Amino acid sequence: MIKNMGNVDRMARLAIVVVIAVLYFTGTITGTLAIILGILAVVFLATSLIGWCPLYRVLGLSTRPGDTSKAA
Repeated sequence: MIKNMGNVDRMARLAIVVVIAVLYFTGTITGTLAIILGILAVVFLATSLIGWCPLYRVLGLSTRPGDTSKAA
């Protein structure tokens, strides 16, 4: 796996994870919405820690600075 996520992208995803966690633990989101956002938060957390997003690979994207390689 070649990393395809830049630091700004990774920090933005971690910020979204924190927001979702706060909303969940304060009881603002519940039920199906909480489950869906929880799954999204887990995916965002994993991709942020790894630095690699499978969807970016499929779409041939990269947010890493200076990365000119195409993920084909």
